[in-house]
Amino acid sequence: MTDWNRMTIACFQLGLAEGEFSPLDWWMACRERIDALEPDIQAWECLAPEPVITRYDGGDPYPTLCGVPVGIKDIIDTARLPTTWGTRGYHRVNGSDMDAAVITQLSQLGALLMGKTVSTEYAYFQPSKTRNPRDPSRTPGGSSSGSAAAVAAGMVPVALGTQTVGSIIRPASYCGVVGFKPTHGTLSVTGIKALAPSLDTLGWFTRHMDDTRTLFTTLAGSDPITILERLDGVRVGLCRLPSTPLLSSDATAALESAASKMTSLGAHISSVDLGASFDNLVTHQQNILAYEAVRALASERTHFEASMSPALKGLLDEGQDLSLERYWQSRQAADRARLALSQLAERFDVILAPSAPGVALKGHESTGDPIYSRAWTLLGVPCVNLPLYWTPQGLPVGIQLIADRYQDQRLLSIASALMP
Repeated sequence: MTDWNRMTIACFQLGLAEGEFSPLDWWMACRERIDALEPDIQAWECLAPEPVITRYDGGDPYPTLCGVPVGIKDIIDTARLPTTWGTRGYHRVNGSDMDAAVITQLSQLGALLMGKTVSTEYAYFQPSKTRNPRDPSRTPGGSSSGSAAAVAAGMVPVALGTQTVGSIIRPASYCGVVGFKPTHGTLSVTGIKALAPSLDTLGWFTRHMDDTRTLFTTLAGSDPITILERLDGVRVGLCRLPSTPLLSSDATAALESAASKMTSLGAHISSVDLGASFDNLVTHQQNILAYEAVRALASERTHFEASMSPALKGLLDEGQDLSLERYWQSRQAADRARLALSQLAERFDVILAPSAPGVALKGHESTGDPIYSRAWTLLGVPCVNLPLYWTPQGLPVGIQLIADRYQDQRLLSIASALMP
């Protein structure tokens, strides 16, 4: 019997070519798992009908992602499926005029849309209905709640997410999956609901690094990524940014475990202190988020403000009160920090950092603190969460590896040594 949770995109494509699988097999297996688990996990806003599979003539190669089921975060436009932007239905369209650019890409590559995964309200902080598959009494994180949970539960091998603050890395850590945010601007966000355009980044969740590499090479048009077996000569900077909040003992153990593993593979690890100016990036990120959000959601605020959550209203009020001068000051601070980080990258190949303060929080009143993603998102650098550490209670605590801008391939190559 096929173990679909261990299946990778590359293995499935090989099975298709050899006649072991048909293009609908993975989709049907995922749909059966969704039917079994969705009442408890609630990862989906809506599910797609069974797809019509293109018939491929004998001898013609299958497209790269043929038959791969993909979950789509519910802030991404789809022509055939409704979009609610996580608004609990107070703002809804029954299909957009056009698919988002990434949906068209996926379709052209042969991927199959499984449905729309739950998002928090306009991808901000209001908790969603989704539960954490590792412990349903805990939050899955946000805003890409449904995508992270669906992948963790084995409902799909791949799900799209977005990150404006910490919406890929934090839920990936909480749910125990790989979460990847590429360099800002690498992938098109056309057709994706904007919250803060200078921060919004399209990424994804998988259970296997192999699948993350496959998606990056196909969607970004990258050359094949080298899989490292060892990390000899790789320079790693151990960094807690910001430096002031205290990590839980679980998060500290996760960092120490990852550092030990990297050292055993030949990497050289040293601490890096980025200084107080980098700690201030948390404030600058919030300023930019608020200023851009109130403008990006100007129409929604006009028509739906009465239905919006207090958290979202607070963000928009904050943005309304923020002066252009303060916004520009924060943008300039980010520009200076990017230059400083690029200079630092001459001494470090990657940075090892926390993904979250600890395990997923108990309860569903909060999606957790994105404090350890704010600065990296602001700087637009590529980040990947790796689920390398699990507590004795079976809860995941991720770590993130971070590289300088445009070093995505190098980052994924190094990460692949830790999760082949």
